Amino acid sequence: MKFTKMHGTGNDYIYINGFSENVGAITENIIQQLSDRHFGIGSDGVVLILPSETCDFRMQMFNADGSEAEMCGNATRCIGKYVYDRGLTDKKTITLETKAGTKILQLNIENGVVNTVRVDMGEPILEGEATLNGKQFTKISMGNPHAVTFVDSVADAPVLTEGPVLETDSEFPKKSNIEFVEFADAKRIKIRVWERGSGETLACGTGACAAAVAAILKKNAERILTVELLGGNLTIEWNKETNHVIMTGPAEFVFEGEL
Repeated sequence: MKFTKMHGTGNDYIYINGFSENVGAITENIIQQLSDRHFGIGSDGVVLILPSETCDFRMQMFNADGSEAEMCGNATRCIGKYVYDRGLTDKKTITLETKAGTKILQLNIENGVVNTVRVDMGEPILEGEATLNGKQFTKISMGNPHAVTFVDSVADAPVLTEGPVLETDSEFPKKSNIEFVEFADAKRIKIRVWERGSGETLACGTGACAAAVAAILKKNAERILTVELLGGNLTIEWNKETNHVIMTGPAEFVFEGEL
């Protein structure tokens, strides 16, 4: 089975082309083995690129622990680059079916290849506030669950100690992604993310969207923000007229191989 490793701002996944490869044999155990950074390929999980009856393509994504997730913002951008650069489409605007609904991808082409991808992530769902471990959290769904808290410094945030505890708190029946956010100024925030099923990652696209929405609501941030993650920056816009969140950022190939 052939695979491609890609990353979006450091959030790396193993991508498998379901148009040409038999993905039916992929199990939770295999995903765990492939994702292992010491004994496998190493990744934050596995993403399948599949045919769709309603869209141009369909995404199915799995966390490093083998659990299936509804959505991954960084993976949507990588799929956009994969399908265009590998000749599966010549469209510059494509639709992608996910478990969190249809996403519209606009591909920015430079010198014949995709440089950045602009993704309409849809409307955020505000799910209230919660006080956990002495911190105030804003619960926001971007098709998958997020809990956002503000800290003085992301460098000192207790991501590794509190992240796994908060992820599985009874407040979150389907577990949750946890965002620790530092408000730099009205145009810029810094975040670290504990991802449900994967641990701390270098970036989380849906987490960046949730953090930006929380910053706009709680800190009067501007509607277009630069979100600084450990693996790079994303531009997030919460459009006032449509209520949709728009994410723009890069996608990169790392290497290809065969299992």
